Amino acid sequence: MKILVLNVGSSSLKFQLIDTDQSAIEGNRDRRLASGQIERIGGEAILTLGAGTATPSRTTAQIRSHADAVERVIKWMADSASGVEISAASDIEAVGHRVVHGGEKFTRSTLIDAAVRSNLEQLIDIAPLHNPHNLTGIAAAREVLGEKVPQVAVFDTAFHQTISETAHLYAIPYQLYRRYKVRRYGFHGTSHRYVAYRYRQLTGKTPEQTRIITLHLGNGASACAIVHGHSVDTSMGFTPLEGLVMGTRSGDIDPAIIDYVGAKEGLTSREMDVMLNKQSGLLGLSGLTADMRELLAEDAENGDRRARLAIDVFCYRVRKYIGAYLAAMNGADAIVFAGGIGENSPAVRERICAGMDWLGIQTDAGRNATLTGGAEGRFDRDGGRVELWTIPTDEELLIARDTWRIVSGQAPHA
Repeated sequence: MKILVLNVGSSSLKFQLIDTDQSAIEGNRDRRLASGQIERIGGEAILTLGAGTATPSRTTAQIRSHADAVERVIKWMADSASGVEISAASDIEAVGHRVVHGGEKFTRSTLIDAAVRSNLEQLIDIAPLHNPHNLTGIAAAREVLGEKVPQVAVFDTAFHQTISETAHLYAIPYQLYRRYKVRRYGFHGTSHRYVAYRYRQLTGKTPEQTRIITLHLGNGASACAIVHGHSVDTSMGFTPLEGLVMGTRSGDIDPAIIDYVGAKEGLTSREMDVMLNKQSGLLGLSGLTADMRELLAEDAENGDRRARLAIDVFCYRVRKYIGAYLAAMNGADAIVFAGGIGENSPAVRERICAGMDWLGIQTDAGRNATLTGGAEGRFDRDGGRVELWTIPTDEELLIARDTWRIVSGQAPHA
């Protein structure tokens, strides 16, 4: 089944076309037929389009809306010159959407109908930065492909719905949870779920045999404690702002800072929100960039103190969460690194794991250095108590597989 996977932002559209079915899933023979993105929708957009494993091409074009973007992608794929294995829009048999927030209503991936769209609209209050764009993507796909092509929503929050009340409630008046559903939801669930699945596949373990900590480290970053295949705690909370230090997000702070700094700087609550989400994290600490690669280069080449400080704070926060989750889980079999930083930066992995010998966490420098550019493997020292893995995440593949399962009448599972 050829499935179009969409990840829609306010002015962007990322996509993949994946061919999958039961036999492909069982043999890991899913095929990625095309991938790319369209940025700056609404004006002169930048199109990055590639068939299969070919090097993507970059062009520009006037793209007025997300529907135009979806139509442009499909038209490109159906053109024989593209090299993609479809000849018309009718070859696309289903669409899978990354939907950021499912609240408490959605605990698994689901077929999108009028009731689901209505429920997603009701969740805009708690996901104003994400769900409106996801709904735009759903409407755009429906407009271009028609009502008969099934669409499936795969939720970032669904994987974390197994977290207990003890872990997901905040110590604020309980009626705020009852009235407004203020609680920890967690995000990056599709990534954590895929990485946990892939770890079991690589080790031959069943869900019941595993206790692991997964670290999705990129511009957005989160940690997840997974026991018997279920999320039992995660670092992101009511919004993706809580938890680890990220590219431009602060992660955990004392809430009193918001009023204090707002009063001192004359900032509104909205302006403080922008500061914490867009001007903090690695960018705020370094004053240079939100890109970990650039910070590592500045540290190595120029000895920039602020660059090193930003890296150290980032790694220290991850290390604290690892310690907390080891306590909450009564130990772990493995720590798994994923995401752009987690997959490609041996230096950051080394700094995070440093100084945890007492916990049985020890890196092998040689093995660690080889794991970049999408390589997966172990980098713990022989005899260590906790396995250390790098496993590249593949959220789009999981979305495609869930979409196939839902459309085929099966329950989604990792």
